[in-house]
Amino acid sequence: MNTLRRSILAFLLVGLGAGAAWAADPQTEARQAWQLLEYIAVDYAGAVHDGQVTEPGEYAEMQEFARTVHSKLEALPAQPQQSALVAGVDRLDAQIARREAPEAVAKSAHALANALIAAYPIETTPKTSPNVAAAAPLYAQQCAACHGPTGHGDGPAAASLNPKPIAFTDAQRAAQRSPLALYQVISQGLPGTGMTSFAHLPEADRWALAFYVGGIAYGPEQQAKGEALWHDDPKVHAAVPSLEALSRSSEADLAQAMQATQANAITAYLRAQPEAVLSKGKVTASPFVIARQHLNEALQASRIGDSAQAKALALSAYLDGVEPVEPTLAARNRPLMREIEAAMGQFRAQLGRNASDTELATQAAQITTLFDRAELVLQDSQTDTTTAFLGSFTILLREGLEALLIVIGMIAFLRKAERPEVLRYVHAGWIGALLAGGVTWAIATYLVGVSGANREVTEGLSALFAAVVLLSVGIWMHQKSLAGRWQQYLHAKMSAALTRRSAIFLFSLSFIAVYREVFETILFFIAMWSEHNGTAIVAGLIAGSAALAAVAYWMLRLSKRLPIGQFFSISSILIAVLAVVLVGKGVAALQEAGWVAQGLVAVPRIDWLGIYPSWQSLLAQLAVAVIAVIGFLFNMRSPAPVRTTKG
Repeated sequence: MNTLRRSILAFLLVGLGAGAAWAADPQTEARQAWQLLEYIAVDYAGAVHDGQVTEPGEYAEMQEFARTVHSKLEALPAQPQQSALVAGVDRLDAQIARREAPEAVAKSAHALANALIAAYPIETTPKTSPNVAAAAPLYAQQCAACHGPTGHGDGPAAASLNPKPIAFTDAQRAAQRSPLALYQVISQGLPGTGMTSFAHLPEADRWALAFYVGGIAYGPEQQAKGEALWHDDPKVHAAVPSLEALSRSSEADLAQAMQATQANAITAYLRAQPEAVLSKGKVTASPFVIARQHLNEALQASRIGDSAQAKALALSAYLDGVEPVEPTLAARNRPLMREIEAAMGQFRAQLGRNASDTELATQAAQITTLFDRAELVLQDSQTDTTTAFLGSFTILLREGLEALLIVIGMIAFLRKAERPEVLRYVHAGWIGALLAGGVTWAIATYLVGVSGANREVTEGLSALFAAVVLLSVGIWMHQKSLAGRWQQYLHAKMSAALTRRSAIFLFSLSFIAVYREVFETILFFIAMWSEHNGTAIVAGLIAGSAALAAVAYWMLRLSKRLPIGQFFSISSILIAVLAVVLVGKGVAALQEAGWVAQGLVAVPRIDWLGIYPSWQSLLAQLAVAVIAVIGFLFNMRSPAPVRTTKG
């Protein structure tokens, strides 16, 4: 950038920031701060080389720009991330003062710009895919007089302008500019230059011009290479998962995620054909694009000291990027799915204890490797018949047994108590849960997707509710299993009418115990389903249902043969164990949803026992187990009530 133009721009921006910050539009302030950060990222290289100032005027302006950004950030409305942003720009100012390498300064400036957009959202994405082809006549009409017909900066009006118009054919400069940066200049103009604001043009035209001029430095050969690469190598999609990512990315940004030649080709192609990002054709983007993007953004936020934003992005990487494909991955390779969960949990824990950038980058690289492995597993959209059948069968059996133990226990208890008229509340609960599951399936399939956070919260809260109820029931049943107490209870309650509270309790426990498992099972089956293996999945579903029915029949037969005291004794222990299992699963689910903190410990993960490697879930399980043991001991030490009869 020409020194005169820089000086005028700095003067105007400083004047605006110092003299009228109180009246400025926050959107305008945030947009100008972002634009200055982009200038620093691109133009600092022209001021410093090998730790030496090569252009004193430009170097002074870089320092001035950093101070201006600082004042603009302080003038913005208060936000939780504001202090971290101000501290980040102070560190950037210190980097400039130390004359650090342009690559380091550019990295910090870009990270700050991304964090600024996250905290103070500004327009960063076109509402529709830009029509780049239609921008050619618009360029000829609006821009060619200054920038030249071919973008060399040699238009008829260029000779009279000082500074000279930018040459869009400058490959080095083009590699540093994102379409968003160009759009902002087109929309706002550039003070101190002949570049005026084109805000009078429709927004769609400004975006189309931004992509068009951003692609002038790239030729047809590069575009052809980029098109071939885009269609032949789906892995490159991870770097440009959306139109927003494309708008905010420069060639230099992409070069951090792929080879430089690939970044050059992909930029050339997508600047000319941005609609390719939205294509739903035979080649689709990696299912982990959102996870990769948010993981990278979390690293950037952590580097600039915004720990709150880093934690939020890390959680989003899991909930929005991994959780939607987790059922499919679990059905095909459950151990790999658990590895990803554990690795991402470790990453969030490292953020929580402010681990070093090196440690975080190492963990992120490990997670990315796991994503690569998972993508290979998910690439085969068709599974063989045997695998589909076994997956369907085992999922239903695994998820159904837990609910079955609770419901059958309730039915057996009511039969022992000779209260068949009460069974209708239990049956209404589990039947209602199955019907609610059908509604959930319809919603998740045809209306809206079930988000990862909603899924984990539903599973977590229902598990904790069931655990609390089961713990109280288990202690109560243990009390009645002791000598003489069951007969006394039965004599007192045999003729008692069922209260409304008891009916609601029985219905609620039956409903929640079953719906919790139905909810997760439905999501697994939706993820597994395809026309190719549909018959095998249905067969597995039927076989699993038959197996559950056989288990239920056996449990009911066994409960009839057991003496009533022994039945209550065994049931109370089993129910207490289930409460311990469920509280572990509930806490783990709420941790994955971000509702509960997660502190990892070195213990094995045992899903069927609800044991997870975090001290929060383990302490919750220990607390429930201790309460159960104390309750059982209290029951054993309490004297049995003496039944009296009227003479």
